Amino acid sequence: MARTLIIIGVILVAIGIIWHFAARFLPLGKLPGDLFIKSENMTFYFPIVTCIILSIVLSVILSFFRR
Repeated sequence: MARTLIIIGVILVAIGIIWHFAARFLPLGKLPGDLFIKSENMTFYFPIVTCIILSIVLSVILSFFRR
């Protein structure tokens, strides 16, 4: 169990580092289709297209690990 948690932690750190440096090239969170509504006293933001793309990418990656 400890080994699994360490591996998951290392993977999450690597994803965080990649996400930080790739933000200039990949506009995740600012894609067409992401909802952004701004009014006088409220701002609503929901990155629906970004969530869909991340879900597809993670599904493909995890399908390789299951084989």
